[in-house]
Amino acid sequence: MTKRSKKIDTNQLSIFEIIQENAAVSAPLPGSYDIDKSFREAISSALKACPLSRYHVAARISELVGHDVTKSMIDSWTAESKEQHRFPAIYLPAFCEATGQTAPLAMLGQSAKVFVMAGPDALRADIRRDEEMIRTIQKRKAKKTTLLGVMESNTEG
Repeated sequence: MTKRSKKIDTNQLSIFEIIQENAAVSAPLPGSYDIDKSFREAISSALKACPLSRYHVAARISELVGHDVTKSMIDSWTAESKEQHRFPAIYLPAFCEATGQTAPLAMLGQSAKVFVMAGPDALRADIRRDEEMIRTIQKRKAKKTTLLGVMESNTEG
């Protein structure tokens, strides 16, 4: 029995290109961006996973943003019954820092069809994309070199 060598499809799309194509193809359904309940749950889960009390989280956010955020404000932002109270996006970085949780930010990213990655992971992904570009350019260069060789051999003969 002979071994079949696996052929690599050089025309295969990168994960970045696949994501871009999928985002362009699928049209959002009406109401599909109503993420109020999911976001409140993400904030609540982050608070539960945090070792600090809501009082301490509020104090830390206040310190980071430079104005008062209270425990009752946080309670209003997480309560489903408080439909008129929304978590301000401008507080999200401070909230993530205070709780040590990035799940609410990741949830928002997922809703917008983007990935939220920690710094080292994002850098690794960027390096991988650079490596893919280098391979593509090297393949293009090799084809051009081959073509040049053919052209030069035709002019010599």
